[in-house]
Amino acid sequence: MSLFQRHKTAWIVGGIAVVAAMLSTIVVPEDEQAVIVQTGRPVRVYNPFIANAAFGQTGAGVHFRIPLVEQVIRIDKRLLSVDMQQQQVLSTDQQRLNVDAYARYRIVDPVRMVRSAGTSERVTQQLEPILSSVVRQELGKRTFQSLLTAERGQAMENIRKLLDAEAREYGAQVVDVRIKRADLPEGALAAAFVRMEAGRQEEAKTIAAQGQRDAQIIRAEAEAQAAGIYAASFGKDAQFYDFYRAMQSYSVSFAKDQAGGKTILLSPDNAYLNHFREP
Repeated sequence: MSLFQRHKTAWIVGGIAVVAAMLSTIVVPEDEQAVIVQTGRPVRVYNPFIANAAFGQTGAGVHFRIPLVEQVIRIDKRLLSVDMQQQQVLSTDQQRLNVDAYARYRIVDPVRMVRSAGTSERVTQQLEPILSSVVRQELGKRTFQSLLTAERGQAMENIRKLLDAEAREYGAQVVDVRIKRADLPEGALAAAFVRMEAGRQEEAKTIAAQGQRDAQIIRAEAEAQAAGIYAASFGKDAQFYDFYRAMQSYSVSFAKDQAGGKTILLSPDNAYLNHFREP
């Protein structure tokens, strides 16, 4: 009689024990959370997400469950992504923008996630339309030009907060939202450039008109100041002022023209030549 036949019962019992041990043992890696579900109800969690916890201190490793009674739902502990389908958003300056965005989130309450969604894939499906809605809501409050400035960062933060408030219902936390692109539709970009150029030209005309106005004001003030100075000097010494102005007039009248000569016919007793006759 062989050894197996003599200890047949022991071998069978040992085999059943090994299979039961294999079925009851689960290995939870560091990048996963394991939710134990009994009769459709979560009863415990292995290796849950704990903010700022040290590596290896959250319960990863070998754990046990009751075979055939308790089921295991594995949840990714890493950051997950939800991508928004490209859609058009109407800005406050009536520009239609093709917007494409994505969000990063993680499961921080696996029990709530199992109760509300069941799996992380369903959480992603639930968050996708919510992301589209909050992006359309937030960007619809802003102009196209604001998305090209630092104001875009504030818009992303507002979208993240709105999406995070909805994600908490699924046991998720949204950590970041980014816009991959926000472009004008084909053919609209050239029209936008034309409008922007026309706007800049109008702005340049306004600035030029304001400059001319300021120049006229400054010129008038200067001429008034000069007239005041002349009047003050005339009042102090009228004879010298008359002599000075006559010398300026002679300098202009008797100057040579471009051809190199000039002829002026005046009577010797002309009043214009009084200063020539004076000693």
